[in-house]
Amino acid sequence: MSETIKLISPVDGSVYAERPVTADAELNRAVARSRTAQADWAARPIAERCAAVGAAIDALEAMNDEIVPELAWQMGRPVRYGGEMGGTRERADYMIKIAEEALEPRRHTDRPGFTRYVKPEPLGIVMVIAPWNYPFMTAINTVVPALIAGNTVILKHAAQTLLVGERLDAAFKKAGLPEGVFQNVVLTHGQTETLLKSGAIDHINFTGSVAGGRAIEKAAAGTFASLALELGGKDPAYVRADADVDAAVAGLADGAFFNSGQCCCGIERVYVHEKHFDAVVEGLAEVARSYVLGNPLDEATTLGPMAQARFAAWVREQTDEALRKGAKALVDPSAFAANAPGTAYLAPQVLVDVDHQMSVMREESFGPVVGVMKVRNDEEALALMNDSPYGLTASIWTTDEQAAIALGDRLETGTVFMNRCDYLDPALVWTGVKETGKGAALSELGYLSLTRPKSYHLRLKT
Repeated sequence: MSETIKLISPVDGSVYAERPVTADAELNRAVARSRTAQADWAARPIAERCAAVGAAIDALEAMNDEIVPELAWQMGRPVRYGGEMGGTRERADYMIKIAEEALEPRRHTDRPGFTRYVKPEPLGIVMVIAPWNYPFMTAINTVVPALIAGNTVILKHAAQTLLVGERLDAAFKKAGLPEGVFQNVVLTHGQTETLLKSGAIDHINFTGSVAGGRAIEKAAAGTFASLALELGGKDPAYVRADADVDAAVAGLADGAFFNSGQCCCGIERVYVHEKHFDAVVEGLAEVARSYVLGNPLDEATTLGPMAQARFAAWVREQTDEALRKGAKALVDPSAFAANAPGTAYLAPQVLVDVDHQMSVMREESFGPVVGVMKVRNDEEALALMNDSPYGLTASIWTTDEQAAIALGDRLETGTVFMNRCDYLDPALVWTGVKETGKGAALSELGYLSLTRPKSYHLRLKT
């Protein structure tokens, strides 16, 4: 009997889907198909590749009524939020719009008698190892520009969102992509490691844990495959003395608690100028108390379960440790009927009297908990924001743009936000520093990371 991957739903702990693991022989054939298809696909005009990818997004969007409840069953996001097609469409459309210009050869005309240019060439086979928390948008970040740039793609989606890979596969098939250009596979960790070690993959995109990123780097060592890694995060926010407090509370609460806190760039720690500390923590706690925790298939639910019970257990452990060390919880978990230890259902929490000796302020939580600290000035806030092994985004709430830029220049982060958070703009490169990883997604730089430069130096007369 073949090995299978089981998708355990956070809704009720049942097996929602089960799929056989792709056999090793079939995986080898998939890689061969990908390699064979790549040259012909890359030879097609950019406009043709864009049209095919756009048709796939159309096909995916047409499935959304079925996809939304599937997502609720798979990873717990409430159906009331309507899925991910808005962000998926925005990102795909932008990358299609800029494709011709981004992939245009860079020409140098300062030397008469010569034709000189640098042409971006596709890397070959791109493997996308996608996460479950935003399973469509995170995959699309790389799949769309990789295909448009002339690469072929092999997708290995997270076990928690197996059906997302199938939906993407169906969409690309409906769009008429040639055989081998996009393929979805179901693999064990061991198979993935073996494939990466084989040298058959030219570029690897992985979104996941720091430990997972290290395992990817180790497996790919010596193959010279390029890597893009988006790993852990502990994204901070700072509410300055001149901030609009109401706007800050609303934005930060959404950034901390939406998707049950399971956002790569969600707000996990907040530093507030002492002038506004009481108002901000009271506002965050009030919003947290207003959530309706429950079955994500219920339209009344505003906060669903975390994707797995063990993820909720980790956040409970962090919170308990903080309380033992002197933190104070502002939200009573018992007020949420669905909150129950041992399950994936976890009430939102706001913690004060926290410090950087506590895990909840240092290690990624990836759940609906946020710690809030009082600061006296920008310098104190800056030091605390940078006191982290991670660096994906940082959010500054202020009415002074120049102050935000000055602080941003000194922040160790991939993206600086002012008066917003937890948003990915496809026109701006998505990247991280320190243990958050490396690489570039979206924008014109995303195309450059999925191509290699090839120089042409042509002398017209000898």
